[in-house]
Amino acid sequence: MFKIKAIVFIAAIGFIFGSCTNDLKDVMALPGNKKSPSQVGDSVTLLFTDSAQLKIILKANRMLIFTKNVSEPFTILPKGVFVTFFDNEEKISSTLKANYGIRYDLTKKMEAKYAVEVVNKKGEKLETEKLTWDEANKTIYTDAFIKITTADQVIMGKGLKSNQDFSKYEIKEVTGTIKLKNNEL
Repeated sequence: MFKIKAIVFIAAIGFIFGSCTNDLKDVMALPGNKKSPSQVGDSVTLLFTDSAQLKIILKANRMLIFTKNVSEPFTILPKGVFVTFFDNEEKISSTLKANYGIRYDLTKKMEAKYAVEVVNKKGEKLETEKLTWDEANKTIYTDAFIKITTADQVIMGKGLKSNQDFSKYEIKEVTGTIKLKNNEL
């Protein structure tokens, strides 16, 4: 009898805890939560131009814009972001992709997180878990672990600062360099 009660009790506890999930929409809809998005968009494409010249295309699967009851308006890109940067001739100079992004309107900075990749026009690829894009200064930087893959080597380190097209970069702490033979990638 004790075994049956114990099994029923454990099954009930498992059912209760196993069925609990929190969806962002449900949490944001709670009456006590003052931070709710003022705008929500799915499959969003934003074009940034300067003097009628295309500079940046930002694509996101989902965009949540927060402007009410916040000290600084911000935008969350919870389902990934893909940014394409263009040079003065409107040719692609680099791309940035991440699984999550948050952009702050006043400081004009975007934090990209989780599986972040930046690729420049030479095909060099930066991989990290966290990267900040400073739109005003046209730079990208991180203090996290980084891995850069070029045509002939893999460079690993901690921390990086670069221009936004990832053509000139400085690694703060190089932890290793691996020379590659032709077609080893």
